[in-house]
Amino acid sequence: MTLFHSPLSPFVRKVMVVLHETGQLDRVTLQPVNISPVSGDPQLNQDNPIGKIPALRLEDGTVLHDSRVICEYLDLQHVGLPLLPREGSARWRRMTLVSQADAIMDAAVSSRYESFLRPEDKRWDGWLQAQGDKIRRSLANLEQEHLPELMSGFDLAAIGVACALGYLDLRQPEFGWRERQPGLAAWYAEVAKRPSMVATSPVA
Repeated sequence: MTLFHSPLSPFVRKVMVVLHETGQLDRVTLQPVNISPVSGDPQLNQDNPIGKIPALRLEDGTVLHDSRVICEYLDLQHVGLPLLPREGSARWRRMTLVSQADAIMDAAVSSRYESFLRPEDKRWDGWLQAQGDKIRRSLANLEQEHLPELMSGFDLAAIGVACALGYLDLRQPEFGWRERQPGLAAWYAEVAKRPSMVATSPVA
């Protein structure tokens, strides 16, 4: 399999952590790409018309894209404990947490693009404020409602939240989320020590 890859993408990191956690890293060849919202990669665009990463080309030529799709596929390919419940209400609850983690990453990446790529005189302060509000609400909800679930195991939901927090530390260290969410900070301090997280830690 071939994974279209950039080490700074939190969505790619999520897939990489899953590969480490499920013992499938040696099944994948990494294909580095350097893209932005206004600059694509020809090979990636050929395999994934959306032009986004991560994208995973399977051995039969099928290309999967979107980190949630790829992570669920990988979760079905290993022999260990599943990273998501296979059925029932627990599955939908965990998938909702996966989606919430992705939304934090979406807002953080959007903020990065707005503040770094867009010319200063064209930046939209209201947009940046709205993205920050989404992140703050989501982190407060995780702190208040979901810490026991996150602490119950390092599954796809926990992996997503950990990668989202890591991206905030990388791109928005001034966000100061640890002061507002001390329980989440303590949880993250522990999971950040996992070999899968250490091996995929991004460096700007």
